[in-house]
Amino acid sequence: MSAPLVLALETSCDETAAAVIEGVACLRGSAVTSQAAVHAVYGGVVPEVASRQHLTQIRGVVTEALSAAGVGLTQIEVFSATTGPGLASALLVGASAAKGLALALEKPFLALNHIEGHLLSPFIGAEDIPECVGLVVSGGHTLLIDVAGMGRYRLLGRTLDDAAGEAFDKVAKLLELGYPGGPRLEEEARSGHPARFDLPRSMKCSGDHDFSFSGLKTAVRYLLPKTQPGDRPDLCASFQEAVVDVLVHKAVRAAGLSGRRLIAVSGGVGLNLRLRERLVCAAAEDGLEVRFAAPAWCTDNAAMMAYVAAQRWKSGQSSGLEEDIFPTLGADLFKAI
Repeated sequence: MSAPLVLALETSCDETAAAVIEGVACLRGSAVTSQAAVHAVYGGVVPEVASRQHLTQIRGVVTEALSAAGVGLTQIEVFSATTGPGLASALLVGASAAKGLALALEKPFLALNHIEGHLLSPFIGAEDIPECVGLVVSGGHTLLIDVAGMGRYRLLGRTLDDAAGEAFDKVAKLLELGYPGGPRLEEEARSGHPARFDLPRSMKCSGDHDFSFSGLKTAVRYLLPKTQPGDRPDLCASFQEAVVDVLVHKAVRAAGLSGRRLIAVSGGVGLNLRLRERLVCAAAEDGLEVRFAAPAWCTDNAAMMAYVAAQRWKSGQSSGLEEDIFPTLGADLFKAI
């Protein structure tokens, strides 16, 4: 019996994406359309604009993903979509589309958690999920999660204010680097000296696994008037080093305390080369392995959501069409899965 074909839709923020996976190990097709150029005019994501863009792009990305997979819509056996967390008006587009297709074709539906998509993205294509500590670090989230296997998660720590990627973007905006700011700040930092400015490492030695980056952003704001235009690379490098210091320290410490020998890194900030370099070195000193999500799966995409859907369908799970979206990350981290 052939493995089921699963279609996943992702519209939690400003990427419209669709993907088709066969079983859990064979990603057949993936399509992503970014709205970065649209939101650059506003210096950040505008929810109402994002939802309208999703409405115009959703049909196209589904068609592209199906074409890449070499299958027709009627061959899909399971429909799924991200239902949270994310922007409410954006989530509704993907969730409604997937539910409508499931209803029209009389197929099952799966509601998916965006965080689980990132968490498992380093393992796309693998049959099973290994034990690890997951560092999910993106524009919207910074989390440490103990993973005992598929669906067996324990939240270790999270940011108490700004996410790491959010701090990157906000500091880039202060420095007038443009949008999206994180990659531009990293590029500027490459020619800077990371020890030039002494910036705070909030909660680095707090004794727990939580994070805080709001104070670091504020420190840059107060320091900025005292700097010259030529100081910008050094300021970017110093800011980046402060963020990376905390992320590396907390991730390695969490792995050691939980007894896991693998750290799995996902999310857009996982693309940061300084983070990758520092984390690999620090982990090696403690005999730990680090696995990063592939670059294409670090930013929001539907491939990671299709992988989650396939894993959950494999374990016998499904959702009702009455399943609602959940925009905020509540106490129940993996609600609806």
